[in-house]
Amino acid sequence: MKVEDVRIHESWKNVLKDEFQKPYFMEIKNHLLQSKSEGKTVYPPGSKIFNAFDSTHFNEVKVVIVGQDPYHGPGEAMGLSFSVPRGKRIPPSLLNIYKEMKEDLGYDMPRHGDLSSWADQGVFLLNSILTVEHKLASSHKKIGWMIFTDAVISQLSNLRENLIFMLWGKFAQSKSDLIDQTKHHVLQAPHPSPLARGGYFGSKHFSKANDILTKTNQSQINWKIE
Repeated sequence: MKVEDVRIHESWKNVLKDEFQKPYFMEIKNHLLQSKSEGKTVYPPGSKIFNAFDSTHFNEVKVVIVGQDPYHGPGEAMGLSFSVPRGKRIPPSLLNIYKEMKEDLGYDMPRHGDLSSWADQGVFLLNSILTVEHKLASSHKKIGWMIFTDAVISQLSNLRENLIFMLWGKFAQSKSDLIDQTKHHVLQAPHPSPLARGGYFGSKHFSKANDILTKTNQSQINWKIE
């Protein structure tokens, strides 16, 4: 597959060009094309599959929040982990993220679930799996996306310094082996899902991240969702 055929920001094309030419990436493309030809509904829409990459360019990444699977309901997935468009119900995990943010930083609870303002400031909202079939959670788990996103994390680890990786839950924490912790900062906590029975609360990752950014001479993230 030619690099120029992939609709992703140039900063990431340069870093990931080898991945786009590997057989597994062509298999991902073929799977998505076949799903379309069979009339299956896949989320997010094609223009939003690489939204995290287009919103947060490679050299602008400060914080990485690793999610697992896109939302699989109509109009929910927008290519940013944990985020939903304005007007959509705030999902339970994101609601708990907001509760923790309020407790940590004192901000009012946001009224929508669009995290684009975080992405615009350097928070890379990366799902490990970038597409999903309608109402079938984890349906694209085995089509190759995790090979790709593991390579993304590895390249961030290899080519950048002083990034902050927020790994929430066992799945995200399994990615810690890809990160050089002598040059990056890893913050771990239970998943914000209600199924984790509140273990996420009290992690204070938002204030901890800003403290790290200050100590490494980087500008802080304004976590407040207007």
